[in-house]
Amino acid sequence: MAASNGIEAAAQKLLSPNGAEFDVALLDQVVSAAYNPIDPNRAIANKALMALQETPDVWTKADAILERAQNPQSRFFGLQVLDDAIRTRRLLSLRHTQLTNPDIYLISHAAKIFRWRVLPPEQREGIKNYVVGKVIQISQDENLMTTEKVFLSKLNLTLVQILKQEWPHNWPSFIPDLVGSSKTSEILCENNMQILKLLSEEVFDFSRDQMVTEKVKTMKESLNSEFSAIYHLCEFILEHSKRPSLLKVTLQTLQRFLTWIPLGFIFQTQLIDILLNRFFPEHIFRNDTLDCLTEVASLTDLEPQYDPLFRKLFSGFVAQLGNIFSPETDLTQPFENGSEEDCIFIQHLALFLSGFLKAHLKALETSETQQSLITGLYYLVRVSEVNDVEIFRICLEAWHMLANDLYQTDNEFKRYGYGGSVLNLGNNGNNNAAASRKFMYGPVLTGVRRVMIAKMAKPEEVLIVEDENGDIVRETTKDTDVIAQYKTMRETLVYLTHLNCDDTENIMLSKLTAQVDGSEWSWNNLNTLCWAIGSISGAMTEDEEKRFLVTVIKDLLGLCENKRGKDNKAVIASNIMYVVGQYPRFLKAHWKFLKTVVNKLFEFMHEVHPGVQDMACDTFLKIATKCKRKFVTLQTDERVPFIVELVDSLPTIISDLEPHQVQAFYEAVGCMLSDKGPAVTIDRPQLLVKLMEMPNRNWKLIMEQASANMESLYEPNTIKEIIKILKTNNKTCGTIGSIYANQLQTFFLDMLNVYKVYSERISTTIAQQGAVATQLSLVRTMRSAKKEVLRLLITFIDKSGPPESDPKAVSQGFIPPVLDPILGDYHRNIPGARDPEVLTLFTTVVEKLKSQIIGDVPRIMEAVFECTLQMITANFEDFPEHRIRFYEFIRAVNSHCFQALFNIPPEHQKLVVDSVVWAMKHTERNISDTGLNILHELLLNVGKTPNIAQGFYQQYLLALIQDVFAVMTDRLHKSGFKMHATLLRHMFHLVQMNQVTVPLFDPSTATAGQTNPAFLREHISNLLVSSFPNLTRSQVSKFVDGMFDVNMDLPTFKTHLRDFLIQLKEFSVEDNSGLFGEEAEAQQRQHMEAQQAYRSAVPGLLKPSEIIDDDL
Repeated sequence: MAASNGIEAAAQKLLSPNGAEFDVALLDQVVSAAYNPIDPNRAIANKALMALQETPDVWTKADAILERAQNPQSRFFGLQVLDDAIRTRRLLSLRHTQLTNPDIYLISHAAKIFRWRVLPPEQREGIKNYVVGKVIQISQDENLMTTEKVFLSKLNLTLVQILKQEWPHNWPSFIPDLVGSSKTSEILCENNMQILKLLSEEVFDFSRDQMVTEKVKTMKESLNSEFSAIYHLCEFILEHSKRPSLLKVTLQTLQRFLTWIPLGFIFQTQLIDILLNRFFPEHIFRNDTLDCLTEVASLTDLEPQYDPLFRKLFSGFVAQLGNIFSPETDLTQPFENGSEEDCIFIQHLALFLSGFLKAHLKALETSETQQSLITGLYYLVRVSEVNDVEIFRICLEAWHMLANDLYQTDNEFKRYGYGGSVLNLGNNGNNNAAASRKFMYGPVLTGVRRVMIAKMAKPEEVLIVEDENGDIVRETTKDTDVIAQYKTMRETLVYLTHLNCDDTENIMLSKLTAQVDGSEWSWNNLNTLCWAIGSISGAMTEDEEKRFLVTVIKDLLGLCENKRGKDNKAVIASNIMYVVGQYPRFLKAHWKFLKTVVNKLFEFMHEVHPGVQDMACDTFLKIATKCKRKFVTLQTDERVPFIVELVDSLPTIISDLEPHQVQAFYEAVGCMLSDKGPAVTIDRPQLLVKLMEMPNRNWKLIMEQASANMESLYEPNTIKEIIKILKTNNKTCGTIGSIYANQLQTFFLDMLNVYKVYSERISTTIAQQGAVATQLSLVRTMRSAKKEVLRLLITFIDKSGPPESDPKAVSQGFIPPVLDPILGDYHRNIPGARDPEVLTLFTTVVEKLKSQIIGDVPRIMEAVFECTLQMITANFEDFPEHRIRFYEFIRAVNSHCFQALFNIPPEHQKLVVDSVVWAMKHTERNISDTGLNILHELLLNVGKTPNIAQGFYQQYLLALIQDVFAVMTDRLHKSGFKMHATLLRHMFHLVQMNQVTVPLFDPSTATAGQTNPAFLREHISNLLVSSFPNLTRSQVSKFVDGMFDVNMDLPTFKTHLRDFLIQLKEFSVEDNSGLFGEEAEAQQRQHMEAQQAYRSAVPGLLKPSEIIDDDL
């Protein structure tokens, strides 16, 4: 207790404002308590230090603290308060002011003026001189500099913070002073280099968010103009110093400057020669030197005159590297067992070689540097082999670039090299160059192929992985970095396969043989090999693919038969499934292999090892999607189409599957049955009946139990079984298409009765227990069942079509029974119990059935419109899914059943318009964009309907113009600018072209001869002048004149609007890139389309799942 009182007393004394000398020993005592994790007074001491740090004049005690403190942490505290004096954004002039006016308080904080700026000049000079003196004092004494290393580093940072405020305008002599003092002492020079390094980092690397642009520009210009002195200092040290620590820090400082210094200092001096021939061979300086050389190597967009210099640099580097280790050296063990310095060297070597090749490959492809280039590439192959993900990704960028570049050259050669004359005289030079280029890189690319295959990343489709304990488990999360790496590796291997298909095939088959004979057997080796085999699908010709895959699949199936152990079999099964899933073209062309593969998948569906069944079902679905016609047509040597046998044996096949896996299986079979091409002769309706026997039998059993005892429907297990059956039907319906109407008819009315029964029970429970009842387990399960009913209906309506379910038949046979139970339930329920799927269902109904449903739209809107609007307009956050679905419904009605909007009561018509305006003003972009699109479509539809148009214009047009102006100028909706412009142009031109014949003004108060264009012009002018006082009448008049110019096309109109918005004060100081969003999006879209077109043109770059089959 006494100790506690002592710390509190010490803290109080430190915080006392009296003029007594600051007690540094007392501070030491408080700091010791604050930094001691077991001191009981730690919290009190910390609180005291924070309070002391907030004291306005504490910085004036910094010199005493730094000079007399015994505790190192106290000295750091002193430096911190000194830093705060330089950095803190606070107005000293308001320090003792009693701020009673909140506006003054806000101004004081918004001003963001650095405290340093308001210090008197003599105090700023005093702090500066003290810090400089302290830095010099410590850095002149080698022993002191060693013991105070951390403290000196902190002092250097403080000095750089002062420089950011004072240099160059108030301290122009800083660089000359620093360079001059550096020549007086090597010890002092070493610390000066640290300061220069920090200064370069602050100005060029970290300045973006910490200094205004003009200040950064001034400092960069000063560094540039004075760099000659800095460079000559560095050069002097590198040539004359024998002090290793000084040489290392000079190299590190130089590396920071190399990113921006004028090129003359690099290429017109002895710098590269000094780095390459003096420092790179020395182990102690090698990594820092390599950093400098990497900066030079990565310079891009230079004039061709520098190419010879880069060639000389690369040749010299490869020669020096050969003195360290040869290109044949295996680096995997040195990297695993080497020192930290060795590992850093290999990583930096990857950066140098990769950066150099990406920036200067073409410059190195000359006769004099060809051997150096190939040797450098062999070194990069060796570096790529080390077991480090980051190093490999660095190398991968270079290999991807090289493979892509060589493929494009080779492809041009193939496309144009053999055309024209037989002798091909016109292109001979280019052809020889292309062929010789490919030949030159051939041996290196073999090494690259081996590395790519050995290190292939895991594809997204593979679900079975080895965990950190060495166990084979099902993957639970997706690693996005690995997926991105796989994509790059896959593209690289596709290019490499195109460049030499035989080499890729030979490497893969030899590795597969080593797996089969056990000489290189391991899970990882088999995985990476099979992932690589799957990744090159489409890169071979069909004949090459057939020859290759026959061997691969036979060997993998044999391996699966012969290997013992559950984990081994799971790994092999995973790889078989991945590989066969990637080659649908081969499977379609070879029925016996396809049948063998599918039967093997059925075997895997009984394998309970985690992930195997999931992957078997996923692969089966993938194959069914791509090869469905093979299963529904009669194949050679078969008695019946495969699907007939499949449906007969279905109960046995799926007996060990989980519900979600069963649903995936039904989805796959439904996909097969969806094929109704001319070659398909099976009885599809009959097979559908057979397919659905199991779920229908279970459904019938549940209904029989319910007819005997209705309470059985409320059993949790019964509800879960109903959900399973509905999900299976939904998956089947989603793939099988319109023929599903035959199946739905068998239980449609029962399903609606189940929906009704659950709705009534939920409503009763809520009436008894209130809104909290929606969280009860049974209620939530019943709601899940209701949602599945809705989802099945949504899927059915979406997939409906002739001949089994044409729009008229659906609207007459299926829709009327749906309306009562679903709409009534939605309307009377509390908001928390209304399912957004109801809105999705009727959106789908309107979009799919269009005019066939127009008579029912008023009834649908009466049930869902007003009650949903009340839910979503209370604020911008609640019921987000209902909000999106509601506007999708309104848009569907507006697009497909426009007349129905005017068959509802007038008050509801106004609600529709108000809801669209409310959507426009929403802060969620997808909602506001939807609102704008609805309004545009609504105006277009109104314009096409003369009996509605004039009444609509008279009631809403003026208000809509104001609302669009309000949204456009509120700075929150810049992304909607294109549609704002489209709407305003449409509405203003309607008025100007006299298409609005009813008065927009009150005729009783208007002057004689008033017209709509004149009225609107005056109305908008007054509105803008009153809303934006900074605008003059002439500016407004010019802008409004442009709004009425009917000769303006949309791009010109947008430019007119954009110029006006940027004139406004509210916009002029902001980021207005949103106003140009349309152009940016169009540019991005063009880039993506060009990229997709390129990927489509290179066989193998698109995954099989991304290719649309024309024959299906």
